[in-house]
This record gives sequence, C-alpha cells and structure tokens, in this order.
Amino acid sequence: MINDLPNITADCVETPSLDRLRPKASTHPPRILMLYGSLRDRSYSRLLTLEAERLLKHFGAETRIFDPHGLPLPDTEPADHPKVRELRELSEWSEGQVWCSPERHGAMTGIMKAQIDWIPLSIGAVRPTQGKTLAVMQVSGGSQSFNAVNQMRVLGRWMRMITIPNQSSVAKAYEEFTPDGRMKPSPYYERVVDVMEELVKFTLLTRDASDYLTNRYSERKEAHAALEARLKLAEVR
Repeated sequence: MINDLPNITADCVETPSLDRLRPKASTHPPRILMLYGSLRDRSYSRLLTLEAERLLKHFGAETRIFDPHGLPLPDTEPADHPKVRELRELSEWSEGQVWCSPERHGAMTGIMKAQIDWIPLSIGAVRPTQGKTLAVMQVSGGSQSFNAVNQMRVLGRWMRMITIPNQSSVAKAYEEFTPDGRMKPSPYYERVVDVMEELVKFTLLTRDASDYLTNRYSERKEAHAALEARLKLAEVR
C-alpha cells in the first residue's frame, strides 16, 4: 500500500510491468560499436577486436570499429572536432558496445580512457550510452590479469550501460596470434566466442526495452517537481 511508504511521491512510483519489458521486437541486426585502446602498428587489442568483430558478424550483428588515431585528449579540442563527433555519433548509433584495452601499469590505457571520456553522460536530452549493452575485454603482455576489465566495468556502470556477466582477458597476447593477425585456437579464443555470443543475446533481449529498463523513480520525481514548478509559475503570471 502506498500509505506504507510516506517518503515517496506517489505520482512517480511505477510497478514494474512484464508487458513493458516485452515490447515488439526490432528486426534489424544488433548495432555494435567496438573500441580498442592502442595505437601500435601490431596492436593486440585491435587484433582481438577484429577477431571479435568476425564473430559478431557471424552472429548477425552490424558492427563499427572506431579508429582512435587522431582523437584529441579530452578537453583539448571542442566537441565538434571531427574525431570526437564521429565517436559520439557512433555511440548514439550503437545498441551495444565492446571495449578492449591492453593492460598498462596495472590499468587500462590512456587511449582507452580518452575515448570513454569523450562520450558524455548526456547530450541535451540524449544519453549516448544509457541502456546499451557492453562487453569488456583486455590483453596482457604477461600473466593473466583482470585489472583493465574490472576498471571498464566500473566505467560501464557509471555510463549507465548493461555490462554482460562474461568477459575476456588474454594473457601473453603475443603468443596468441599468428603473424597474419588471426587468433590461434585456445581456451582464450573460446572465451571470446562465449563473450560475443552473450553480448548479442543480451542486446537482442534488452534493446527494445532499454528506455524502460533505465527509467528511474528519482528522475521521474525530479521531472515531476520541475513540471509543478513551471505550472505554479504560469499561475502566477
């Protein structure tokens, strides 16, 4: 009963609806944006991203890979810089994303972080990442670690994304790719298959209900208060 909840605004409370969680399904391929965090000629994060892209296409997704070459450091250029505009438009286009970073000094690279930092939480009324799915992957030069993927999970949550449970961490990445850049058969490769399959499943499951999934009581209350303030102002006038 609403009387048992004296600290809430009744007009802003919604009981979750199974029907609204099952809207009419879109029929276009899932749209996946892929980011990688290295500028090296033989970048293992890029090679892993390319391998993941092949899998995503096999699973029926439409993909775009953002090339970080030429992207300025955050706040050094205006938001209408061509590379910034390209990144933001791709983020808005996407329904899911893949972030793949090398681990450097126990963390994701600055190149990876700069790309994420250029994608704001909001542009006007549009939230470029809210409700989109996210898969995280990392490559390491030494033994297996999860520092970079753990950091990217934190960022994904901060960006209001739906980060899937599975993830990929490839140790000694220089041993896992052939000279022509293809990933060798291994448990690491099988994990990448698992992650991309799961990403497509979660994207198909959530993309049509993402606005509803991320609709929050606190934000409805804030909008309700703003509306009441405008109406009161109109009455005064």
